[in-house]
Amino acid sequence: MQQRQSFAFNTVPSLLVEWNGAARLGEILADWPDRSLLIVTDSFLHESGVLEPAKASLSAAGYRVTVFDQVVADPPEALVLDCVACGRAAEARAVMGFGGGSSMDVAKLAAVLMNSDQDLAELYGIGKVRGQRLPLIQVPTTAGTGSEVTNITILTTGETTKLGVVADQLYADRVLLDAALTCGLPPLHTAATGIDAMVHAIEAYTSLHKKNLLSDMFAREALRLLSANLITACRDGQNRAAREAMLLGAMLAGQAFANAPVAAVHALAYPLGGRFHIPHGLSNALMLGPVLRHNMASAAPLYTELARVVAAEREDAAGFVDHMLALMDASGAPRRLREAGVTEDSLPVLASDAMLQTRLLANNPVPVTEADALALYRASF
Repeated sequence: MQQRQSFAFNTVPSLLVEWNGAARLGEILADWPDRSLLIVTDSFLHESGVLEPAKASLSAAGYRVTVFDQVVADPPEALVLDCVACGRAAEARAVMGFGGGSSMDVAKLAAVLMNSDQDLAELYGIGKVRGQRLPLIQVPTTAGTGSEVTNITILTTGETTKLGVVADQLYADRVLLDAALTCGLPPLHTAATGIDAMVHAIEAYTSLHKKNLLSDMFAREALRLLSANLITACRDGQNRAAREAMLLGAMLAGQAFANAPVAAVHALAYPLGGRFHIPHGLSNALMLGPVLRHNMASAAPLYTELARVVAAEREDAAGFVDHMLALMDASGAPRRLREAGVTEDSLPVLASDAMLQTRLLANNPVPVTEADALALYRASF
């Protein structure tokens, strides 16, 4: 029997899956000693009333709630600092991320910086966070990023550049998965976030570094749930079973890639967000097909295993790629860069930008040069 290499697997310590659980948050957090809470969200969720049951429950439990609702997609550094200032002014001693990946990412850093004298610029990279953060709970309202169970935050650091903070302190204390919160997602957003989660699972499963028995197990189950329920969730947004499966799948994929990092799809997606402000899930969807084909030379045996997971018609690597492309086509998500507003003359600049994502490119099963990146963008254009 072949000996297994040593590996580590880290994740959040407490997770609750409960339909309509957000309306019971006061009870769920009844044992937290401090009753001053900062909720980090976006203006749409706050103004739509989705947050109200959670706020009412927390208030009934004696919480003094402050809401920071200025989060936007691809959050810039200044927004994080505004959030920290808001939390400090309110003397909040705990933080809740309530929303999509951007809200949860901002909440992670707010929980760190509100309890620290470190500057934000000092945190970029791996393991640069010192000390302990404030108590943190994450409540996702989309089934995509898996940010609720990862130790990663991505920020926009300039006009087009992104940097990441990776630290164990970014793992939340608690996570609530309430799929009822995702029922209001429109079809296109459901498609983009669902494909994003599938990319997390696929890239974790084929990651060159840190792939292990547990990350593989989480990635396979994530992809099984996501691939089987994506189209139903897009076409019938009120389908409880599909929404629950998608949220669970996204969470499992998050646990997988937090331990076996993502690779070239994300490396090529980030410049699309930076230059053209394409939502992260959609940018991943646009680049998945070309990167799957690029990686075929090395990843074909793993793609063959995944073909069985997604119940592809042909149980080989090509069958897996074809099945994923068909799923994306059926989801209604844009399939070409030109459909998302990308211009052809920008492709060389995007390829150059992608080369800056060395942390991600190092995990890809097949090397990606700048010429390769340009060819991949052209294949998607």
